Amino acid sequence: MKVHEIRELNTEDLRKQIAEEEKNLVDLRFAHQLKQLTNTAKLKTAKKSVAKMKTVLQQREAAELKQTNATKAEGENA
Repeated sequence: MKVHEIRELNTEDLRKQIAEEEKNLVDLRFAHQLKQLTNTAKLKTAKKSVAKMKTVLQQREAAELKQTNATKAEGENA
């Protein structure tokens, strides 16, 4: 999944997608341990996909926190 596609998702869908991808990653690791996974590159792409989604989610949370703090500061100064 590309970053611009991830950014188009709303926060709730993004969290669901992260949970789904993490489950998929566990399944891939399990298949790899059982020697059933033929394309091991899927592990790398799944890990990168989860990392991208978590990064976007963290950026959103940081922006919301910054906006909340700015709003509180404006209220105290008024």
